[in-house]
Amino acid sequence: MLWIVVTSPTFFSDEAMFLHRLLANGVDIIHLRKPGALVSDCEHLLKKMSAEDRSHIVIHDFFELAEPYGLRGIHLNARRNIVPDDYKGHVSRSCHSLEEVRQYRDICNYVFLSPIFDSVSKQGYASAFTDSVLKQASEQGIIDHKVIALGGVTPDKISYLKSLNFGGAAMLGCINNMSKLDETELCVRLADIRTSFSKL
Repeated sequence: MLWIVVTSPTFFSDEAMFLHRLLANGVDIIHLRKPGALVSDCEHLLKKMSAEDRSHIVIHDFFELAEPYGLRGIHLNARRNIVPDDYKGHVSRSCHSLEEVRQYRDICNYVFLSPIFDSVSKQGYASAFTDSVLKQASEQGIIDHKVIALGGVTPDKISYLKSLNFGGAAMLGCINNMSKLDETELCVRLADIRTSFSKL
């Protein structure tokens, strides 16, 4: 099961080191999502990261940075939803309905389905799917290894998502809330989360 983290929408000091520690402690992929940022701001962050760390980055909006910085791939969303003509790499996409999942899952490496739970980071951004709807979607094969749960995902919900056959979970608020922890405490917390992804 993939463990994905979506960056804080705003930049903060030592963010490159924080992202490095996430990857060093079991996070599989980081989505660089900075709505409202300038391309130069994202470049500034990427330049502070190692080539190895950048190879785990999927970028939103600024697709032109993917090749020169050796990024893992690009992510389509409402702001930018067309794959550039000359792009041949990893593509993921945001979906907000099961219909969108059906439409895009097979032409992407994976898709995000959100919001699965009430958001940790966005006040009033509530779950869009009932338990029965999710279970039915799983039974029908709509939710499978190419669908990543996003929205309000916390470590205690991982076993539930596994039971629905999600291929992974993307965390935003609960991980970015840890950015001020010292390295030792952060590593302990991340190890606990990694265990919840590894359990059968």
